[in-house]
Amino acid sequence: MNEYTLPVLFGVIVGVLTRLHMLRTDYRQYPTYLHGKIIHIALGFIAAGLGTVAVPSIMEEDFTAITFLTLAASQFRDVRNMERNTLTVLDGFELVPRGSTYIEGIAIAFESRNYLVIFTSLLTTFAYLTVNIYTALIVGAICFFICRKLMAGSRIKDIVNIKTADLHFEGAGLYVDDIYIMNIGIPDKQKAILKYGLGFVLTPKNDNSKTTIANLGQRQAILHDVSTALGVVRDSGEPSLVPLAKRDLDDGRLGVFVLPQERDIEKAIQVIGDCPTLENAIRMPSEAKANRHGGKK
Repeated sequence: MNEYTLPVLFGVIVGVLTRLHMLRTDYRQYPTYLHGKIIHIALGFIAAGLGTVAVPSIMEEDFTAITFLTLAASQFRDVRNMERNTLTVLDGFELVPRGSTYIEGIAIAFESRNYLVIFTSLLTTFAYLTVNIYTALIVGAICFFICRKLMAGSRIKDIVNIKTADLHFEGAGLYVDDIYIMNIGIPDKQKAILKYGLGFVLTPKNDNSKTTIANLGQRQAILHDVSTALGVVRDSGEPSLVPLAKRDLDDGRLGVFVLPQERDIEKAIQVIGDCPTLENAIRMPSEAKANRHGGKK
């Protein structure tokens, strides 16, 4: 056993534990238990090993470790492609699809978490070698909480106010409050919608929120999460029973129409509020120079 054995082992353990903490199977059942998790745990172990070994390699002036880190970056980029391709194929068999924006967000998250594992292992091993194990424990705990914070992300409830709204028909037009959703001309389908459907109105808190919830991918993510958590009253080949979200073009409010099997309004509001704000959907029009300066130079 040489001087690097314990620090390397310590760094790998901390890195793997960090990856395990960031690997959660929630109500969407992704990654699947057990085989989907095994893939990500194995990749987390590889990432932890790369980050840990880089420190003693650099200390010994063996700079080929940088080459390994570069290689790791290209390999973990393939992780994103793997997740994207897998979820895109599976999305075609969902009653309410995730949508490509949601899928891309999930794929980016899985790739970035491997980089967080590399940095965690690298920093803890460095602290162990340059100071002592107690400092390494503190550094590991700090990295752990940083990863936890980064994993949380923002939620829809942070950018909108959510309230329930009545579903009603005006002729063949379905409305959530005063927001038009779609045209349903078959009386039996209208009865089913009024029996099983729920309506919600999302009011944006500012102009940035208004633009974010206008994104089609963000809307689809909300519909998918509600339908996954509470079920959906529909089957394939029934376009009239598809959950939808439409905008009020005047003020940017979003009308959400869903058909949950469990008609619990409070749960539905909670699920909508906990839906992640997708990074690819976030827009900040207030940061544009024209808006900051009122369009004047």
